[in-house]
Amino acid sequence: MSPKTLIQVALGLCLAQAAAFGQGAKQETSDDWSVFADQVFTSEGEVFQNALVRVQDGKIVAITPGASAGSSDSSLRAAAMTAGMIDLSARIDLGFGSVEQGREITPNARVADALDLFSEEWTRVAKGGVTTVLANPSDYNVIGGLGLALKTAGPRSVLQRTVKADAVLRGAIGTQPSLRNHPARGSPSDIYSRRPTTRMGVEWEWRKAMYDAAAARGDKSRSYPGCEQVQVALDGKLPLCIQAWSTQDIRTAVFLKEEIEREKLGTPRLIIDAAAEAWKEPQLLVRSKAMVVLPPFPLQGRTNEGAFMAWETAKLLHELGVPVALSSHGAGDPESGLDRQAGHAMRGGLPFEAALAAVTLTPARMIGIEDRVGSIAVGKDADLVLWSGVPFELTSRVVGVLVDGRVVLDPRPAKDSAAAK
Repeated sequence: MSPKTLIQVALGLCLAQAAAFGQGAKQETSDDWSVFADQVFTSEGEVFQNALVRVQDGKIVAITPGASAGSSDSSLRAAAMTAGMIDLSARIDLGFGSVEQGREITPNARVADALDLFSEEWTRVAKGGVTTVLANPSDYNVIGGLGLALKTAGPRSVLQRTVKADAVLRGAIGTQPSLRNHPARGSPSDIYSRRPTTRMGVEWEWRKAMYDAAAARGDKSRSYPGCEQVQVALDGKLPLCIQAWSTQDIRTAVFLKEEIEREKLGTPRLIIDAAAEAWKEPQLLVRSKAMVVLPPFPLQGRTNEGAFMAWETAKLLHELGVPVALSSHGAGDPESGLDRQAGHAMRGGLPFEAALAAVTLTPARMIGIEDRVGSIAVGKDADLVLWSGVPFELTSRVVGVLVDGRVVLDPRPAKDSAAAK
């Protein structure tokens, strides 16, 4: 065979493989489906029996209770269906690379500029049933910047996967923001020769940033980079999401909010993330109308940060009317995923409907994206999780996931899904 013929044969094979790949990719990215489940839990208080959910162009277009399962290639089936889960503390970031390390107060930094959508973490989280996350900068600054709500699967473009840009203003209270800092003791030796170096210093940085931002409305000399974002948070138009693990840090967050309101500097909406010890003084949260994102339940009771978390924390807060969301903190262990966190909360006494809401509708409402995600309803994004049995039970697992109508985890047997391609 001549070299020219060999080149033609090779080119033909490449074109054939490309065409086959294109056909397969087209099937995989289809967003028109008929999804049937024996039970459909909507997260809005309704449970449909033997329901068919019709998906078209990435949206839910119809819900038909009492239907029968289809048999076409565009049909999916499972024992149960819920809305895609939402994690407000997934912690998929670049670590120090997601933080502007030159300053401690960086409210205008955007985590959208520091996300690696090629990371395998996105695929792992999506296949676990989490379809939307709140991506935040790592908590190495006092005020780290602006968080972003985005889908866990789809195009490798932050813009195309964004559900809500600038969803929260993120910061931290406790020891983490001051870990690297040290006193100058003469001439500064590096960028970390600065405040804060203690918990008290972290609180001082928060108070100064808030008071300066409030004063800058009338005195431009008090302005600083990002003070406009702090002003929006003070006005309650942008949720203020603060990491606070222990009782003393939760107190500081609540007292700062109440001080701002008492001094008539604003009415911030406070979300306390990682509030492991929220159960110790829950009336503080009730009084301040704070919202809570709980960290993963530690099997030994105490988190890596030294905070003690009781099993009934979610139940206690729920009974007092405190909005509660659950999170996995990006745990790599499948047994620590968001679905398992809901199961742990139920074993601590949280009712099923409340546990379901804590991983779907409640977090969506906390950051104002409930018009698109958080429940199964006509017109919302087709973010669906299919289960082998009753959701969150130890004997059930996630068998199928759709994000914007595209299948991320196929519930069909391998031979059926392969035939459909």
